[in-house]
Amino acid sequence: MTSQPVTALFDFAQPQGGPGERLRCAFGAPLRLLQADTAAEVKPLLQQVQAEAAAGRWCVGHVAYEAAPAFDAALRVHAAEGPLAWFAVFEQALDWPLECELPPGAAETAQEANEQQQPAKAHWGAGPERVAFTRDIKMIQAAIAAGDCYQINHTAQLKGELLQGSALALYVALRRAQPGGYSAWLDTGERQLLSVSPELFFDWDGSRLLVRPMKGTAARGDDPQQDQANADALLASAKERAENVMIVDLIRNDLSRVALPHSVKVPRLFHLEALPTVWQMTSDVTADSRPGTTLADVFTALFPCGSITGAPKVQAMRLIHELEPGPRGAYCGAIGVVRPGGHATFNVAIRTVTAQGNKLSCGIGSGITSGATAKGEWQEWRHKRAFLDRASEPFELLETLALADGVLRHQAEHLARLERAADHFGYALDQSALRASLDQLVASHPQGLWRVRLLLDAQGMTQAQAFAMEASPAQVTLALAPQPFEAAHGEFVRYKTTRRAHYDAAAPTQPGVFDAILWNEQGELTECTRGNLALQIDGEWLTPALSCGLLDGVGREVALREGRLREAVLRVDDLRRATGLAFVNSLRGWIPARLQPPSAA
Repeated sequence: MTSQPVTALFDFAQPQGGPGERLRCAFGAPLRLLQADTAAEVKPLLQQVQAEAAAGRWCVGHVAYEAAPAFDAALRVHAAEGPLAWFAVFEQALDWPLECELPPGAAETAQEANEQQQPAKAHWGAGPERVAFTRDIKMIQAAIAAGDCYQINHTAQLKGELLQGSALALYVALRRAQPGGYSAWLDTGERQLLSVSPELFFDWDGSRLLVRPMKGTAARGDDPQQDQANADALLASAKERAENVMIVDLIRNDLSRVALPHSVKVPRLFHLEALPTVWQMTSDVTADSRPGTTLADVFTALFPCGSITGAPKVQAMRLIHELEPGPRGAYCGAIGVVRPGGHATFNVAIRTVTAQGNKLSCGIGSGITSGATAKGEWQEWRHKRAFLDRASEPFELLETLALADGVLRHQAEHLARLERAADHFGYALDQSALRASLDQLVASHPQGLWRVRLLLDAQGMTQAQAFAMEASPAQVTLALAPQPFEAAHGEFVRYKTTRRAHYDAAAPTQPGVFDAILWNEQGELTECTRGNLALQIDGEWLTPALSCGLLDGVGREVALREGRLREAVLRVDDLRRATGLAFVNSLRGWIPARLQPPSAA
């Protein structure tokens, strides 16, 4: 790898290649930059891109959503706040080895190098207000009921701030948070684009065109059974299938503009793709392009992708213009690479952050149909933005074990849970090195009671520390949290990590209260901030089901296996009729508890 500055990174799946085949490369100093600031300049720019590729050069860049009128004057957009299209031309692509996270040469100065060595930290705003969001959904459904359209892709811009590290370091974190797909980092000088899009816009080898729209979303489950149930429900959902097929039909019509007669096909419909936080439904639409078709022709036929407009496209974009207060920019446009010879691959620029200095923006949206509900779409937006939350600051995977007189309590169960978390987050885990670290710790603490803190970071490094621990109390007092725990179904609840701000915010502050009893927005009990919960009802000990949104604690797991506990959906009202209460975790064991009276809270 050269030491020249890096302008772009691409890690794209190869949709017409073999399984697992990827285009992964970096680009250094460009030969020239191409930029279109007006609609009249967009098509000539794409023609120049195609000419550069025909001459054996690489072209990488993006086309903004607001470039749409360059291809069809009937498409309404807001005034752009940046270039409508931007491409860099390169003599060659640079290798980017799989083991490299940050390629050498990405930093031009010592200060930039220091920033890139720092892990990225970002803060994101809450997004649209719930009342305004509900109002917009009602307006869209009124337009659908009036026959103006069938579907609208409604979006909003989340605003954020980069608190530490560089935009490139944030891209690395985003790429780790949402691996695979069609990932790119572009430095245009004034701004950087950090895209970890899972959606293919089109792949065109000069003859065969493949478009893979992504429409239909479901949250990942809290356990394997629920995860599969969510996937099955997505496949069976009439609403989600209708949302998908509307866009498939739109794209079939778009492709017919450049396709040979009778060549437009749908070889794959309603295919599920598992992303870290959501299930997504995709379909393939293919065509053979007519002789003489140009890159500008392909964009004219397809841009913007119907999956981020709605159907019909002209009416949908008119309503988007009325509902959304400003431009989308690179978001919902396309980011891609045109290889020597002209093979072009572009993503749909969703899950894409724009960085300008320390200011960040990222669009989030969903397709609204007649069957949509404001509550359901609000939840979908929360699930879709989870990739931002995962990448907002570094975290380690965490296990807390009791070490009593040289024996680690439930070691096998803790290591199995750590392995599940590492698999989920994509963290490397060397079991032999981990066990050696624990063996060394145990050997140096042969007697006494110790709390062992076991950490695994994103690079696969482990750390084990022991802290002196007092014996567990004979009984503790638990208090019901005053508000629902909004994070209940998030991945930082399902898996134990050092990201615990959501638990810290819910922890009790009253003197004498050991922990808080958490409950979700459906009024179901979940867990405590530091352990699981058990209630005795009608003579049987019950613990909240994983489907309610909680950590699968090791102490809970052991008690279930031994038959001491049974899973059930428990509600806040069940606390009043419970004849027994207990706090349960592997570190402290089973501790009888009493409920703090409401008047004492």
